[in-house]
Amino acid sequence: MSKLAKFAADKGVKYFMISYTDLFGGQRAKLVPAQAIAGMEEDGAGFAGFATWFDMTPAHPDMLAVPDADAVIQLPWKPEVAWVPARCIMEGENVEQAPRNVLAKLVAEAAEEGLRVKTGIEAEFFLLTPEGDAISDAFDTAEKPCYDQQAVMRRYDVIAEICDYMLDLGWGPYQNDHEDANGQFEMNWDYADAMVTADRHSFFKFMVKSVAEKHGLRATFMPKPIEGLTGNGCHAHISVWDLDGKTNAFAGNAGGQIGEVGLSEQGGHFLGGIMKHAEALAAITNPTVNSYKRINAPRTMSGATWAPNTVTWTGNNRTHMVRVPGPGRFELRLPDGAVNPYLLQAVIIAAGLSGIRSKADPGRRYDIDMYAEGKSITDAPKLPLNMLDAIRNLDADTELKAMLGDKFSASYIKMKHQEWNAFVNHFSRWEKDNTLDI
Repeated sequence: MSKLAKFAADKGVKYFMISYTDLFGGQRAKLVPAQAIAGMEEDGAGFAGFATWFDMTPAHPDMLAVPDADAVIQLPWKPEVAWVPARCIMEGENVEQAPRNVLAKLVAEAAEEGLRVKTGIEAEFFLLTPEGDAISDAFDTAEKPCYDQQAVMRRYDVIAEICDYMLDLGWGPYQNDHEDANGQFEMNWDYADAMVTADRHSFFKFMVKSVAEKHGLRATFMPKPIEGLTGNGCHAHISVWDLDGKTNAFAGNAGGQIGEVGLSEQGGHFLGGIMKHAEALAAITNPTVNSYKRINAPRTMSGATWAPNTVTWTGNNRTHMVRVPGPGRFELRLPDGAVNPYLLQAVIIAAGLSGIRSKADPGRRYDIDMYAEGKSITDAPKLPLNMLDAIRNLDADTELKAMLGDKFSASYIKMKHQEWNAFVNHFSRWEKDNTLDI
C-alpha cells in the first residue's frame, strides 16, 4: 500500500488535493479520490503548464505533479480532504522553473556544505468584506490599532479557529494579534527547516482564505490593499544550523559590529550575501506592482510603514531592512504578503550561500531610527522604486541568477516583464483625472 493510500485509510481521507505553486505564487491543484492516489503517487497528476503561470506553450507535453507523501496535511476544517505539495516533472525531468523544485535544489546545495537553513515567517493579512473593497469590521477605526484587544476579539471566531487548526497540526503557534493597520492580523508559529516552513506558509495562505470565506469574509495577503494603511509584510527570521540541527552556525562572537549582536563569522557572511544581493532579490521578495506601494510608501495613518526602503542592517531596531533581534539569527523585513512561499526560502538560501562562499561583508551596522534620520545615510543602496527596476536588478545579478538556476531565472524574468507590460498598457483613471484638460 502506498504512503498516501495508507494515510487515507488511517485518517478517513476521501480526496487528496495534489498541489503546486506556479511562478506568480498561484496555488494549483487537482482533486484526486483516495482510490486513485496510489497511481498518482507513483506517476503524478497531469497538468497543462501553459494554463497556469509558467513559461510554457500549449505545445509542451503534460507536466506531472508528483505528490510528496511526507508533506501531506489533512484539512482541519474538512478532514475528508488532504493537501499534498508536489514536485513538478516533465518527460522524466524536474521542471526547473517550478518554485518548489528551485527550493529543493538549494536546500540540497546547503546540505552539501554541511548547512541546514531554518526559518520562521510572519505572514500578515487583512480581513475584508466579501467584495474586497472595505475592512470587514466597521468599528476597527483606531488611529493606532496595533494590538487592539477589542478589535482582535471581534474577529475571535476566525483567528481562534485558524490557531486551533495550527495547534492540531503541531505547528506550535505561539501568538496572534491585531496588526498595525485597521483590519490587519498576524499569526506566528514555530520556525522549522526551510522546506517545511515553505509548505506550511503555502498551506497557511490557503487555510486563512478558506476559513475567512467560511465566516463570510475575504482574507488578502496583498502587499498594500488599502491606501494610507500599513501594508502586509512577510518578515523572515533566519538561522543556519549544522546538518543534525543541534548546533547553530550563526551563534557566536565574530568580533566587531557583527559579534556585538551575537553573530558568528559565518552568520556575518550569510548576512553579507543578503545585503550584497538585496536590490536584486527584491524581484522575488516583492514580486508585484503593488509591492512597491508598501516599501516606498509615505507615512501611514499609524505613523510608520514598518517597511524598509534602504539596504541597511541593525541590531534590535525595526526601522531597517535587516535587524538582529538576538544572538544566532536575524530578521529580513523586506518580503511582503505576495511573496511566493517557495521562492522566498530559495532566494534567502541562494543569497546567503553566495555570501558565505565569497566571504561577503555586510557593511556598516546602523543603529539610527531610519524613519526619522534615514536621510543622513547617503552611501547605502536604495531598494527598487518599482517592479521594473527590481526585475532589471535581478537580470543584472548574474551570480544570484545562477544560484537560483539559469532556466528558472530566465523564465521568471520573462514572465515578470510580461506582467509589467500588462500593467503599463492599462489605461487608468488617474491618467484621465490628471491629463484630460492639459
